[in-house]
Amino acid sequence: MTDRIELRSDNTAGVAPAILAAVAAADAGPAAAYGDDPWTARLHERAAEVFERSDIHVFPVVSGTAANALGLSALCPPWGSVLCHESAHILRSECGATSLLSGGAVMRGLPGPGSKVDPAGLEAAFAATTWGDPHESQPSVLSLTLPTDLGAVYRPDEVTALASAAHRRGLRVHVDGARIANALVTLGCTPAELTWRAGVDVLSLGATKNGALSTDAIVCFDAEVAAGLRYRTKRSGHVASKLRFQSAQLEAYLTDGLWLSLAATANAAMTRLATGLTGLGLSLVVPPEANMVFVRLDDDAIDRAEAAGLDFYRIGPGLIRLVTSFRTTPDEIDEALRRLEVVVAA
Repeated sequence: MTDRIELRSDNTAGVAPAILAAVAAADAGPAAAYGDDPWTARLHERAAEVFERSDIHVFPVVSGTAANALGLSALCPPWGSVLCHESAHILRSECGATSLLSGGAVMRGLPGPGSKVDPAGLEAAFAATTWGDPHESQPSVLSLTLPTDLGAVYRPDEVTALASAAHRRGLRVHVDGARIANALVTLGCTPAELTWRAGVDVLSLGATKNGALSTDAIVCFDAEVAAGLRYRTKRSGHVASKLRFQSAQLEAYLTDGLWLSLAATANAAMTRLATGLTGLGLSLVVPPEANMVFVRLDDDAIDRAEAAGLDFYRIGPGLIRLVTSFRTTPDEIDEALRRLEVVVAA
């Protein structure tokens, strides 16, 4: 039987050894519940150091969906709307979670190449809004996905420009950072430069896709919003009684650049894969800037690729998605390309 090569998603990978070790170490006796423990205290200290901001607030939650929906609910009133790209995960893949937890906020998708919100498209949405009209939901939050759902990356100046435009209209800014470590590795900038210094108010910090066991987090740069999140996280069941185990994961994740090291491995694997795919003459929807690529391939070839032992997601007719993780090896990439070469030749 042909060994299968995993390229479906980075959340199919296991747990980074350092994070497993941190969970085991947190099991060394009793500790106060609901975050009143040394691990959670150290997590906040570590986050303040990494993001270069002492008044940061971190809320561990169980999933990226929870981080997005709760973070956005704290930014958007029930009568408001969240502006995001039309391909955004919060709009297409979270079953209306933001609308539920916000009490009814409307999700509005905007166009833009590479799954990026286009400044002109944002201004067009503003121009099309009847501001102050109670018959129309009022734009309240701009949400950016970083990297985007097609694998493109906003530069800090792009985030700053979009955030400035949003703030001028009174909107808050949220970033869905399920893979933000991968974006930081690509850009070579600091977490602060890509978030609060660029105008971001709330960040959904991804960890599960990049080696954590069972946690993501809401990182809040606004004290007023954080005050509301204390209650929203509890009310929605996301303040774990044994929160130390989530905090221990995130503390280890952010310590000594582990999150960036893990992401760098995934990015390097994708660079190797994308180079090989191009060499085979395959068409990539967007040049990958992180660890995800969409490839055009006829349906018969897709069937053959699956039969050859490659695991990936079919996105639609003639289109597949390939994702690398912190556990993807160069040998796996080379073998995947060898099999695809046979598939394409056939």
